[in-house]
Amino acid sequence: MIFRLQRSVLKLFAVCLVVTAPLAPARAAIVGTDAAIAMSQRADAVARVSSVLMRDDVQHRLESLGVDPQQALERVSALTDAELATLEARLDELPAGGSLLGVIGAVLVVLIILEILGVTNVFTGI
Repeated sequence: MIFRLQRSVLKLFAVCLVVTAPLAPARAAIVGTDAAIAMSQRADAVARVSSVLMRDDVQHRLESLGVDPQQALERVSALTDAELATLEARLDELPAGGSLLGVIGAVLVVLIILEILGVTNVFTGI
């Protein structure tokens, strides 16, 4: 009895494999240099944008705006090439550590404090 059941299940499994087999043959083609470079550039752009989205400050900002950081990462990979290029260009425009004037001001404040404490002689030689 068990042997007949096993045999029937095996036949059913074999039929399922034949029916669900892919009907179209697999195709192989040569990938051109331009296509390979475009795929590589897209992968680099997605990796760059994803690395920015993985930063803690960016994730906190996304959460404060009501956006799930994981969904943002998934949406980056779904962008078209033009949208990805636009987003990556905007990343180049955005300051990494705040505004440039803020960074210069912070450096000047640190130098002035060090000058007052006598640690450096930056302004006495001027």
